[in-house]
Amino acid sequence: MHPYLEPLEQKFQANRDKIVAVQMKKYMKGQYDYYGIKSPLRREIMKAHLLQYGLPVKEDVDAITKACWTQPQREFQYFIMEVLGKIAKKADPIRIELYEYMAVNKSWWDTIDYIASNLVGVHFQKYPEQINPHTEQWMDSGNIWLQRISLLFQLKYRSKTDIDLMTHYIEQLLGSKEFFINKAIGWILREYSKTNPEWVVSYVRNNEHRLAGLSRREALKWLERKEKSGSK
Repeated sequence: MHPYLEPLEQKFQANRDKIVAVQMKKYMKGQYDYYGIKSPLRREIMKAHLLQYGLPVKEDVDAITKACWTQPQREFQYFIMEVLGKIAKKADPIRIELYEYMAVNKSWWDTIDYIASNLVGVHFQKYPEQINPHTEQWMDSGNIWLQRISLLFQLKYRSKTDIDLMTHYIEQLLGSKEFFINKAIGWILREYSKTNPEWVVSYVRNNEHRLAGLSRREALKWLERKEKSGSK
């Protein structure tokens, strides 16, 4: 345990709830253990920790992150992800290597989705020259979590979304049987529909027989909900 994390571990231990921990583990398909600390309390503990001990110094970021990533309780991974989110805009170019480490270790949707939009997405806005080399490598890796990040890192880009890159990666993954890939395809299209609805509708219609049903439903979900609410 890194010294920076020892007080945090004590707080986690003091606030653990075994019943909630079982429920959390069940919700995550038994993937990971938990202290059983729900998000509002966990963030209160995090806030208090940061007020007392500050953000990790630059030289310790990698060591503290990997120390959190090796802990069995998922709360440690949530903690360090959100800490990294606070310093993502100040990260050096090589921080992408740490994000990749996080993505390929203890991989599941709960960490991957935060890493994609809040860490990798921010990083690529700062270092756009890194986008193609890294995302092409991830797409070629066969790792569904790295592929999911390649799809989702633009979730918050809105009008700055690189449509050509987005569709390039979507079409590379058409025909996938992976739930998390097809869900991600629909999700990035749905999010972009809030910026450019006409384009998304046209894209889905033109690729109706190529997109998985899950992807189509997810892509149009926001627009359909908006249409229904506007008609009342």
